[in-house]
Amino acid sequence: MFGRLTLSQLLFASILGIAGGVYVFQPIFKQNSRDQKELKEKLKLAEESEEKKS
Repeated sequence: MFGRLTLSQLLFASILGIAGGVYVFQPIFKQNSRDQKELKEKLKLAEESEEKKS
């Protein structure tokens, strides 16, 4: 079918590959979400200061 690998072996290898990728890139995802939160907070503070000036 797929050469020497069975379907269950291919599925297992695929799951391991996806899990490994998530594990490796998890710090990047966390940093990105922190950056987005900080940006939203800065924008919110800027909008509040503009409202106070008006």
